[in-house]
Amino acid sequence: MMEPHEFWQELHAPGSFPTEGTKVGFYPVTLDDGRQLRLPIRPLSDGAHALASLIINQASFEVLGVLADDLAAKLKVFEPDVVVGLPTLGLTLASEVARRLGHSRYVPLGTSRKFWYLDALSVPMSSITTQQEKRLYVDPRMLPLLQGRRVALIDDVISSGTSIIAGLSLLGASGIEPVVVGAAMLQSERWREALEKLDQKWPPRVRTAFSTPLLQKEGEGWI
Repeated sequence: MMEPHEFWQELHAPGSFPTEGTKVGFYPVTLDDGRQLRLPIRPLSDGAHALASLIINQASFEVLGVLADDLAAKLKVFEPDVVVGLPTLGLTLASEVARRLGHSRYVPLGTSRKFWYLDALSVPMSSITTQQEKRLYVDPRMLPLLQGRRVALIDDVISSGTSIIAGLSLLGASGIEPVVVGAAMLQSERWREALEKLDQKWPPRVRTAFSTPLLQKEGEGWI
């Protein structure tokens, strides 16, 4: 049995863990190069379903680097001029992706209101992990870096889609439409319907390093 602090620290050789069958203790994901990463399984409140989890700011530098390399390569074809990161965990990934795209900086969105922020440049934002209602802000001083530019909007994980929708809505209110949305992990397919409701153009613009399914209880494990 893995200890909680051991997750997200090591990449394993291709084929180290079976991808089919019941999963107990961890869920193995396979990256594009065949290497595998073990993720903890988090049961949902119904007791019958679970999700694989990724907390990227707790990952080893090696794992973070590999995921950033993968995502940057997939975003590069969209020729983004600037990377925008969603708080909180998306900021860790966004900064690393921006470096790999050759950018000298990135633009972080925030949930902590500074005195010079404008309420008009904010939207409500709920978090599936903290279960808190916040507001998402863009620093008005950063808008000149975004307006008229090719923007990539990045989060660590896209799950229900609420954070990405908040980011798209905030940028859209400022006249900014990202050319691509990126994440290290797509957590099940729940996000797809939410983004389609916002606009059907968004799901085809999403890129990720890997995806994980919604798991279902089977005996002492998950399938």
